[in-house]
Amino acid sequence: MARRILVTSALPYANGPIHLGHLVEYIQTDIWARFQRLRGHECYYVCADDAHGTPIMLKARERGIRPEDLIEEMGRAHQRDFADFLIEFDCYHSTHSEENRYFAELIYQRLDAGGHIERRTISQLYDPKEGMFLPDRYIKGTCPRCGAADQYGDSCEVCSATYTPADLTDPISVVSGETPELRESEHYFFRLQDFEALLQEWATSGRLQEEVANKLAEWFREGLRDWDISRDAPYFGFRIPGTEDKYFYVWLDAPIGYMASFRRLCQERGLDFDAFWAAGSEGDTELYHFIGKDIAYFHTLFWPAMLHGASFRMPDAVFCHGFLTVDGQKMSKSRGTFITARSYLDELDPEYLRYYFAAKLGPSVEDIDLSLEDFTQRVNSDVVGKLVNIASRCASFIDKLFDGRLATGLAAPELYREFTAQAERIADLYEERDFARAMREIMGLADQANQYIDAEKPWQLAKDPAQRDAVQKICTLGLNLFRVLTVYIKPVLPGLANDAEAFLNLPEQSWADIQTPLLDCAVNPFNPLKTRIDPRQVEAMVDASKETLGGGDNPAKTAGRLAQDPIGEEITIDDFAKLDLRVAEVKAAEAVEGADKLLRLELDLGGETRQVFAGVRQAYAPEQLTGRLVVCVANLKPRKMRFGISEGMVLCAGPGGKELWIISPEEGAEPGMRVK
Repeated sequence: MARRILVTSALPYANGPIHLGHLVEYIQTDIWARFQRLRGHECYYVCADDAHGTPIMLKARERGIRPEDLIEEMGRAHQRDFADFLIEFDCYHSTHSEENRYFAELIYQRLDAGGHIERRTISQLYDPKEGMFLPDRYIKGTCPRCGAADQYGDSCEVCSATYTPADLTDPISVVSGETPELRESEHYFFRLQDFEALLQEWATSGRLQEEVANKLAEWFREGLRDWDISRDAPYFGFRIPGTEDKYFYVWLDAPIGYMASFRRLCQERGLDFDAFWAAGSEGDTELYHFIGKDIAYFHTLFWPAMLHGASFRMPDAVFCHGFLTVDGQKMSKSRGTFITARSYLDELDPEYLRYYFAAKLGPSVEDIDLSLEDFTQRVNSDVVGKLVNIASRCASFIDKLFDGRLATGLAAPELYREFTAQAERIADLYEERDFARAMREIMGLADQANQYIDAEKPWQLAKDPAQRDAVQKICTLGLNLFRVLTVYIKPVLPGLANDAEAFLNLPEQSWADIQTPLLDCAVNPFNPLKTRIDPRQVEAMVDASKETLGGGDNPAKTAGRLAQDPIGEEITIDDFAKLDLRVAEVKAAEAVEGADKLLRLELDLGGETRQVFAGVRQAYAPEQLTGRLVVCVANLKPRKMRFGISEGMVLCAGPGGKELWIISPEEGAEPGMRVK
């Protein structure tokens, strides 16, 4: 039965460009929404620019333009970046819209009428030079607890203390540099504690990930606090009805942007807004929010309480994801790893990042890491070396020997059925947002398809005219397996899937289409669907992202040298002479638990036994190395690893991953012999 689903992502702030950390969320959401449509469900994906607040007002002032001009400029840039990353919104709007104003005022008025808004006079720091009350992040001073200087007005980055701006010692306005003064002002508060029982029930009903539900339990134990939903003029946003100088805090109207974007979509397509948002619509339609873990408080407490208090439905679930690190560290402008969407797109195929993120994303809120070396190797190995390779190995035979026509039958129909039998398992993984396991399952099938082609050797059979029918059936099966895999991976690689459909002469494919194989039909000449990443492309992206020179080691250059750069840094003959290269026999080899790439080797160097950890696990099984002679750097300083001490290095060649070959000495060599 077809489902009716509305999906949203958190709104990007309209004062800066989209970067790779943002893209984790939008790619994750887009994959899930595309999967739902591929399964035949009615699924809408909406988003908008978060366009209000003090930072936007001040940035526009700094540039000498109106805030409206700034957010329009950023909105165009954001939508261009999203479109180029194949993120397919049904509607992308702005919180600075009449739809958003309407719902912000409606929700406020309903909450006020229900007794959930309280007015209270508070003291705040005021910048007399700028004539404005200062948000916490626009005040700096000395931490009242540890004495650290230059700390923001809400928390200390040194000792992690939290406080109010008035608690700071020697506070300074970030806007003007002046000393702010304490002034009183009336503010409007949302009484969150009125909804505590409702929120506790909602949070424990399976709508949240376990980690998020546990965090909410902590917040409930600490006690829910009223939420200040107002800001004083000057402020860029919507004025609160019935006031002259009070504005809705940006965080009130930001999530309301989900409703505003969907209202715009409803107007464009004639959809029923209330069917997805009215109280009581639960069960008939589904509502899901994808967000970062840092904004869980707003989306799992304030937002559902606001919706319920204003007689709208609450979300079916809120899905949180973790942060992105690059090469194991926070994104850095000096290292060139604070990478904008446009810097990436200037050098690399957007689908490669979509695949890499999918291969890392699971249903938890754990952070994910973009390792630039691993990114290059995994994309080249999986997308090009496994998936696309199936089509390229079979298509030329069909084109040249059979005029581009597939056989009337499959060489091994049971293998085709084995592939299509995985459809529901892979669908379940997508549904649960376990994209990483789904990618492993799909690439495991791609390995199986390549192994089948290796075993049947159509290139050899094609030399014998009597085997031509067999060649056609083998390659027809290969292309059918490729077609199944492109449907499975279509939510992640929609561009590749579309190109594959064009090559196979197919209309747009759905999940159910794979159950019927392609037989006795024409396909088009094959053109390469994807090309390998050149590590120099990654290096260029990192260099373009550097804010300053001398930003430390360039991980992309390291990846390039490891993968396929022809020449590394020059050394002298004296440097080379320092290496003591010895023949060693692998006496034992075993996988290292907790390390995807390492094997632990016991090497015999002619009476001396060494333990070496070698990153060859993807290329060699332990049994393939036992008893083999290898070349070892015997005088390498031992390195302490978390798995033990590595007492040398085994020499290998190749770009890495599965394409890695251990260098073997000539026949007649014995353990302990020096290599010259």
